[in-house]
Amino acid sequence: MNNGLVNAIIAYIMWGILPLYWKLFDAVPAGEILSHRVVWSFVFMGILVAVQRRWGEMKRIAANRSLLLSLAASGLLIAANWLIFIWAVNNGHVVETSLGYYLNPLLNVLLAVVFLHEKPSRGQWLAIAIAGAAVIIIAIDYGRFPWIAISLAVSFGLYGLAKKKIMQDASVGLLSETAVVLPVALGYWIYLAAVGKTTAWTLPAPMFVELLLSGVVTALPLLFFARAAARMTLSTLGFVQYIGPTIMLLLSVFVFKETVSPVLLVGFALIWTALVVYASSSIRSAKLAKAS
Repeated sequence: MNNGLVNAIIAYIMWGILPLYWKLFDAVPAGEILSHRVVWSFVFMGILVAVQRRWGEMKRIAANRSLLLSLAASGLLIAANWLIFIWAVNNGHVVETSLGYYLNPLLNVLLAVVFLHEKPSRGQWLAIAIAGAAVIIIAIDYGRFPWIAISLAVSFGLYGLAKKKIMQDASVGLLSETAVVLPVALGYWIYLAAVGKTTAWTLPAPMFVELLLSGVVTALPLLFFARAAARMTLSTLGFVQYIGPTIMLLLSVFVFKETVSPVLLVGFALIWTALVVYASSSIRSAKLAKAS
């Protein structure tokens, strides 16, 4: 098993169990949780980069306008993804978050075609078509567009694309991304204090310590993901992601007791079918490539 694949598997297992962590803070508004997540991620990554004696690389990034703008874009994308995910988990939409991350591998194929000029096989295109049908069925069942799922898939898919194109070191890249959104997070803290709506700072000491650890909880899977993204094709990286949403779906049903309708199960069955079709096609293509 190659190193990139190992890193991807570890990252997606961590992300799969993440709803258990965010549920600890369901009394705290999602925006406030996000601000703490950004700040403590920056602190943790700052310490890590300092231990690695690599702060000098931040100066190089600051002097490279193109790289700085790319990291700013990836930082904003992952912050948006975090906010949607936290809000969805703490408002009882874990099933839909699971759907979003099931869709993401197939969205990655489209992104790889458009931006990286990868050429999917007919089987991979069929998988995308099946997934599209699943989204339509689920939207009809919901009676609304599944915006949580689509937003999560799009934001994380674009983030994966950005990481693939930037090819920045994992530690320094993540520190740069959190640095971009750090002023917004600190500004939000000031705003909450000014209007007297701070919640996190009034948590019991043990729970506040758990919130401080959000930096570690956030950074570790992203570090593994960044290392995987540098070593794997975007489409293959996306496919490994099925690990995370499978864990989320199991948690939503057996731990959070969310309702899953028969039509929704049909939609998920189509998604799983699409993943099987995609995997089979990818394996077949790999064998043909080796034989030629």
